[in-house]
Amino acid sequence: MKVRVILFIAILAMTGFLYVPSSARGSVPFTGDKVIYGPALDKGNCFFVVSKVHPEHLSVYESRNGDTVLLAVYPVCLAKNKGQKQRRGDNKTPESYPGKPFVISQIQDSHTWVHDFGDGRGAIKAYGHWFLRLKTPGFSGIGIHGSTGNRESIEVGRGSEGCIRLYDEDIEHLHDNYAIVGTPVIILPEETGPLPFELRANTP
Repeated sequence: MKVRVILFIAILAMTGFLYVPSSARGSVPFTGDKVIYGPALDKGNCFFVVSKVHPEHLSVYESRNGDTVLLAVYPVCLAKNKGQKQRRGDNKTPESYPGKPFVISQIQDSHTWVHDFGDGRGAIKAYGHWFLRLKTPGFSGIGIHGSTGNRESIEVGRGSEGCIRLYDEDIEHLHDNYAIVGTPVIILPEETGPLPFELRANTP
C-alpha cells in the first residue's frame, strides 16, 4: 500500500493533473478550525500533507481509484523557526516533497512521556497519547504528536522544537482514523502554495 500511495503522489507531482468532476474542483480554504469530511475507506491509501503557511495545518488525503479525496484538516503547531531543518537543535521542522515523502516509522504510546523545554517548568508531560515517529533522513526524534502542556501553541502555529503538534484530542482522532506505520507524510516549505492535487481534491 505504501509503495502504491508514494507512486501515486509522485505521478501527481510530475503531471500536475488529476481528474475529478468539474463540480468538485476547487481548494477548500482552511480557517484554523479542525474539519472532518469523512472516514478512510482504507488507511493504507491515506497520506498526510503538512503546510507551513499560516494558519499551519495537516491535511489527510486518500487515493481512491485514481482520485484524491480530502478527509480531514487539523490545525498544528510547527517549529518556532522557519525554513528547512539544517542541524539538530535549530528549532526547524524538516521538509519533504511529493516524490520523496517522509513516512511514519513507528506509532508509540507517549501519554507518560515528559520533556524539559528549558522554560523553567522542568520536565512535563508534552506529547499527548500518541507519537507518530517520522523517518526523516539525516534527523531523528521528529514526529507528529499531541500538545499536552503546550495547548496554546496550536493557535499560534509556531513554537515546537521541530515536531508537528496537534491538540491532544486531534492526535487521538488522527491515530484512530487515518494513521498507520508506513503512511507517507509531505511537509511543504513556507514558500510553497497548494499542490495541484490539493486544488482539485474531492471530498467524500
